[in-house]
Amino acid sequence: MSKEVLSQGEIDSLLAALMSGEVPQETIEQKEHKKLKLYDFRRPNKFTKEQLRTLQVLHEGYARLLANFLSGYLRSTITIEMASIGQFTYEEFVNSVPSPTVMTIFSLAPLKGTALMETNLQFLFPVIDLQFGGPGEMPQKIRELTDIELSVANRIIKRLLDHLTISWKDIVSITPKIESIDANPHIHQLMSPNDIVAVITLSAGVGNEVRGLINLCLPYNLLDSVLSKFSLANQFTRHTEQEEKDLRALEYWLGESDVEINVVAGHADISVKDFLQLQVGDVLTLDRNFTQDLDMYVGEELKYKVQVGTVGQSLAVQVTSLAEEAWEIV
Repeated sequence: MSKEVLSQGEIDSLLAALMSGEVPQETIEQKEHKKLKLYDFRRPNKFTKEQLRTLQVLHEGYARLLANFLSGYLRSTITIEMASIGQFTYEEFVNSVPSPTVMTIFSLAPLKGTALMETNLQFLFPVIDLQFGGPGEMPQKIRELTDIELSVANRIIKRLLDHLTISWKDIVSITPKIESIDANPHIHQLMSPNDIVAVITLSAGVGNEVRGLINLCLPYNLLDSVLSKFSLANQFTRHTEQEEKDLRALEYWLGESDVEINVVAGHADISVKDFLQLQVGDVLTLDRNFTQDLDMYVGEELKYKVQVGTVGQSLAVQVTSLAEEAWEIV
């Protein structure tokens, strides 16, 4: 883009105005600077906004699954909601985890590598209390889990991880497997401190008062092979293909369903006395001419007009048109 060039006279006038103070010096010194964005090379953004958004959608569904499962499993009111999602370094995640807590290292076959689930004690203590028949309360003092409590927590966490299979089925078929469980988040150094991880935080409520957190830590290296599928466009395509497949399956099985069909030849009004005296061979006069079409009912709905005939030795009807009532429905 070409810039306007000042003439010598304009330059002299501008300098004179500047010397006299009529034009502030800041006005001349102002320049348009290109906006710069800070970039931390120790913490590169490897997950795109679209990939994080897809992870958020997946785990919002995961939160609903867990809330429904735990409410029925524990026979208590359990609420689980998506709290936040972001990408951090592994060191930042570990430093943010309270101690004591419960850290579960698990794999997601066929994905290569391991991930972490942190279930803090504000969530686990009330859940374990419910398992033992209690009201789901926190102890007066936060402490590490006993061996018995840790065994119960292990079974609960396994159920939590199993529901990941359902949430991720549209992306990849995974099989979660617990590798180890520990109460100290600083014992295991699974990856480099500067490795990038996606952290999904779920807020879990037990009853009306106690709230805890469930943190899923998914390393970039673990998800690298399937990140191409974390696209909203791909999600839409997959859902469309799945919907078409489900529609074809629905049409097929509906086609295999049995329905009751009745043909009404006509109606006649007779007295109860005549009805009680009916004999085989008696003739009833109907309200329909033999040239008129008969009514065919599918279930309890009038659908077609038909003509009576035979096929071989069997009585049959031939559909001639849709009934007027059926046309109104269509």
